[in-house]
Amino acid sequence: MSLREIVTQSRTVRRFHQDVRIPRETLVGLVELARHAPSGANLQPLKYVLVTEPARCATVFPCLAWAGYLKDWPGPVEGERPAAYLVILNDKRIRAVNEHDAGIAAQTMMLGAAEAGLGGCIIQSVKRPELRAALAIPEDLEILLVLALGSPKEVVVIEAMSAEGDVQYWRDAAGVHHVPKRALDDLIVG
Repeated sequence: MSLREIVTQSRTVRRFHQDVRIPRETLVGLVELARHAPSGANLQPLKYVLVTEPARCATVFPCLAWAGYLKDWPGPVEGERPAAYLVILNDKRIRAVNEHDAGIAAQTMMLGAAEAGLGGCIIQSVKRPELRAALAIPEDLEILLVLALGSPKEVVVIEAMSAEGDVQYWRDAAGVHHVPKRALDDLIVG
């Protein structure tokens, strides 16, 4: 696949074939991709928790919020939950504040996941104290993001944004997830 194909295929997915397990080696490969991504001042402060076992996945799931625009949807039901998680951490002993490296690493890993035929969701809305306790994450490691990963069970369609500029994604009666995107001409200002 070309980079363009991988990027356009890499949509946020929130429903998965939960029974299709993801080997730990696949997550290690995604971290290997992120390891080669740029890092501010080349400090490389990110660390990762890899979660693939069903019991551990079950402890992560209630620590996450799923889709802010889908007010009546509490998240994927049993059988449609992620098969794995990657928790992105900032080692505060290396860098006190780190916002950009996590985004670069998350996108790099999501593109690698898409290339491998996986889907995922980058989640920032996390109950951090609960997740820290569930995974025994030391206090000097700040929880930045969680990547929920699995074999996609939903169809995601890109739509032209309405003239009103509504950015809210939505699901139709068939469960197809629609995501409005701004037109290219609206993005280029010079």
